[in-house]
Amino acid sequence: MSKTPAPRNKTIFLSPEEIEHYSSRSITLNKKSTIDDILDKTIYQDTFEALPNLPANFADLVVVDPPYNLTKKFGTKEFKSMDWSEYKKWMDKWLAEVFISLKPNGTLYICSDWNTSIAIPEIAGKYFLLKNRITWEREKGRSSGNNWKNCIEDIWFFTKSPEYTFNLDAVKLKRPVLAPYKDEQGIPKDWQEDAEDDGKKYRLTAPSNLWTDISIPFWSMAENTPHPTQKPEKLIAKLILASSNEGDVVFDPFLGSGTTSVTAKKLNRHYVGIEREKEYVAIAEKRLEMANENKTIQGYEKGIFKLRNE
Repeated sequence: MSKTPAPRNKTIFLSPEEIEHYSSRSITLNKKSTIDDILDKTIYQDTFEALPNLPANFADLVVVDPPYNLTKKFGTKEFKSMDWSEYKKWMDKWLAEVFISLKPNGTLYICSDWNTSIAIPEIAGKYFLLKNRITWEREKGRSSGNNWKNCIEDIWFFTKSPEYTFNLDAVKLKRPVLAPYKDEQGIPKDWQEDAEDDGKKYRLTAPSNLWTDISIPFWSMAENTPHPTQKPEKLIAKLILASSNEGDVVFDPFLGSGTTSVTAKKLNRHYVGIEREKEYVAIAEKRLEMANENKTIQGYEKGIFKLRNE
């Protein structure tokens, strides 16, 4: 860093020495691996080099946040926008390997922006069963002088077969009740009081595929990193809780700064992640170390997802 950060800035920055130290905890795959080789590990490697060496059917859940079809720099490397046909070929290449990695009853989530969403059902649909599309509000969307401000991203929900895990009760949303109603016996109807929060009235509601309760990591949040497209732990927690159980294996082939692995660890799952940028590998390992002492996820408390910034 070129200057000292503000006192409240909690962004995880690492010195060159720390990058060397934490990245040394990662592994590289040079031959076909077993589950014991990769379990709870960060793989420091290009995903296309590592994927063929992963064991078959090892993952219960795959969460993928691939580069969108935009020219963007990630650390020392740049992903360049492609012709649509080339981007689809690129996507097909890693999806074919992910299919092999996923268990028969496993689930896949793919993150995208509004533009790359066009291609995902076509390509992923060759291998997986499409179940839904989640749209979430990214409140830090970029403004434009001649277009609508982009404030949404999508998460495509696929399964490998008709048999899969979905834990509805684990992802219900806590919503305030503005007009509490009681029946003739004076019993609350579909709501309850929070004794730990001044008796505020709330109900737990089933989640929809439109999410407006997510906050993008920013400088005063302990999970924040220098990664340019970091996903919030709360966002990934919803996917992990809904589509896996404790002790399951969660896999992310484009790990970035480690959010999927870190959130999986906090929720008592195993993890496997692949990342090709050394600094992000180190940050992921640093965050995993921090998760040994602190398993909190901002916006998720005592098994309940709260509204944004509550």
